[in-house]
Amino acid sequence: MDADGVRDSWDALADGTRRAIVACLAERPQAVGELAAGLPVSRSAVSQHLKVLKDAGLVSERAAGTRRIYRLNPVALAALRDQLDTYWQRVLSGYADAVADESIEES
Repeated sequence: MDADGVRDSWDALADGTRRAIVACLAERPQAVGELAAGLPVSRSAVSQHLKVLKDAGLVSERAAGTRRIYRLNPVALAALRDQLDTYWQRVLSGYADAVADESIEES
């Protein structure tokens, strides 16, 4: 996934309802009706949120008769995790540098 794709993914996850949908799909693949039953929004709203998540590459779908079953895209989630890991390493490194600087000043 390229940098624009990761940015689109973060933008898609900025909405609380979409994060709730991702949390539901982390449990198991589900159809729109199943997702809507567990959320305080309409089926139509869930469909719109799924479209945003799908456009961002976070969700994929497959046909199962007349229903569409949605699931998380593990590649897209791994890209988000990689970015978070990069941020975390930078923070830890900055913290280590700050502690080292503090130790030098105290000497």
